[in-house]
Amino acid sequence: MLHGLKIVVVMPAYHAEKTLAECHAAIPHDIVDEVLLVDDASDDATVAVAQRLGIRTHRHAVNRGYGGNQKTCYALALGVDADIVVMLHPDYQYEPRLITAMAAMIASGVYDVVFGSRILGNTAIAGGMPRYKYVFNRMLTAFENLVIGSKLSEFHSGYRAFSRKVLETLPLAVNSDDFVFDNQMLVQAHAFGWRIGEMSCPTKYFADASEINFRRSVVYGLGVLRVAVTYRLWKWRLLKSRLFCAAPENRLTAMQADAP
Repeated sequence: MLHGLKIVVVMPAYHAEKTLAECHAAIPHDIVDEVLLVDDASDDATVAVAQRLGIRTHRHAVNRGYGGNQKTCYALALGVDADIVVMLHPDYQYEPRLITAMAAMIASGVYDVVFGSRILGNTAIAGGMPRYKYVFNRMLTAFENLVIGSKLSEFHSGYRAFSRKVLETLPLAVNSDDFVFDNQMLVQAHAFGWRIGEMSCPTKYFADASEINFRRSVVYGLGVLRVAVTYRLWKWRLLKSRLFCAAPENRLTAMQADAP
């Protein structure tokens, strides 16, 4: 706990058997109260490894996609009464030791959302990020900052921390089940006025780390552009969108995790 607040780490997993144990070992368990893993119908030993490590595990019967996995992650975290939720990919691409700092930024009451930026600190290329992805990241981020009116270093990091209130109120249930979920969630947080902080986070690109291919990257990029334009039209009251409607039916419902 930090300041008496329960810290829960959620891990959206797919084919993570080779990296899960090392990633889990690097988590600062002295402040993390619980780790939850959601396996998205992997056909490897991800679930077996998670259970061996004593991680509370939930497995999708069918593959629901990266966004669908996150929806389950956050619903489970709400179900175990988390006050602060940190999403950590189990492929060990992001640095787990920064969980303490990220959670503290929320526990302090200064921020509601915090993400680890690969751009701050100029570590993305050094960590092995493909140059085309780096260029796309910078171009899409510049476009979004201009259209949305924000000043973030990037919108595309998958390393994030949220207060419970954010997860309870954002209309996450209507978001995509694909990779653009991450972007929708961050734009929603901006739209609803949550305080967003970022910190430098080194990342590693290696053979066993999860990575989407060029075609999926293009699809993701087009989705990002659509989210930004939708936000601007919604802001100008020219378009209604469920992405920015906090009606109860658009929010996640807390659920309980399966015991390992």
